[in-house]
Amino acid sequence: MSATVKINEIHHGDAIELLKQLPDNSTDLIFADPPYNLQLKGDLFRPDRSKVSAVNDHWDKFGSFRSYDEFTEAWLHECHRVMKNNGSIWVIGTYHNIFRVGTILQNTGFWILNDIVWIKTNPMPNFRGTRFNNAHETLIWATKSMTSKYTFHYRTMKSFNDDLQMRSDWLIPICNGAERVKENGRKAHSTQKPEELLYRIILASSNPGDLVLDPFAGSGTTAAVAKRLGRNFIGFEREMNYVRLARERVEKTDPINSQLLEYRAEKPRIRVSFGNLMERGYIKPGEYLFSVDMKYRAEVQADASLFYNGETGSIHHISALITGRESYNGWTFWYVQREKKMVSIDELRQAYFKAPKDH
Repeated sequence: MSATVKINEIHHGDAIELLKQLPDNSTDLIFADPPYNLQLKGDLFRPDRSKVSAVNDHWDKFGSFRSYDEFTEAWLHECHRVMKNNGSIWVIGTYHNIFRVGTILQNTGFWILNDIVWIKTNPMPNFRGTRFNNAHETLIWATKSMTSKYTFHYRTMKSFNDDLQMRSDWLIPICNGAERVKENGRKAHSTQKPEELLYRIILASSNPGDLVLDPFAGSGTTAAVAKRLGRNFIGFEREMNYVRLARERVEKTDPINSQLLEYRAEKPRIRVSFGNLMERGYIKPGEYLFSVDMKYRAEVQADASLFYNGETGSIHHISALITGRESYNGWTFWYVQREKKMVSIDELRQAYFKAPKDH
């Protein structure tokens, strides 16, 4: 890493100039929340005539679409250079800028994996009533090239989502309450992103110990969540006040115990067949398997099939036959007698998993 750009720090300065100081192929994950170039004209008021605290900061203003495109080309070019071949980048935006960013992203050489729609469960209303309530932002997830072997913890995110494949529409509230960084009782940053959003991104697409880069660090959400999840981080921010707030926020963040970040759901489970139990002597040919109420029994054959009422088949086929179903999980249907007790064959399978194996 550059002598001037240290890991696990929020650095003060221009994102493009600081990016130039990073070595090629040095970062694992980039999250970019660039200026949106909202093109707001004048103040916005609620129906009660109170002023809306909208995004009208000087850092979000550009003279033209061309100047915004040139800025976007410059920082994306540097991000492509510093990102590892198997790294990935997330960029967030609204309809004001995300389509321009997406085009430039592809022109730079990135390969888009997904677009994610962050649906805000508590969006700011459209006070003028002239358009639909803008209740979402778009994230683009991309790799360095089409052949990149990027990180994605699919099983973890499925477990995260109650055993359902995680979709590309994420319902997450906007940042508010105690999480909102404030100064003198007012929000310090107009576009602070919720930690829940960054938690999901970093958890899904990086590993503990990886280096996460945020070229537009703002109030430090990316850095704080990265630290919490056991990642290294680098943040760039040109507004000194935000740098101070981000540093204070990160300093107060405690990392999660490393043992809780091992991605156990991703580790492939060794498949154990009924035949494996027989090979290890957990079940012997000629024994009987029983339904839990002992109403049905089937004889175990030497080839690990069951014989029941003139039919021969696997533990799953015979249990499906008995229950009249198209398919049935034989591991939960069948029991064996052990010392006058009924023991599920699935318990025997768990014992097989835990038993030491000869090498």
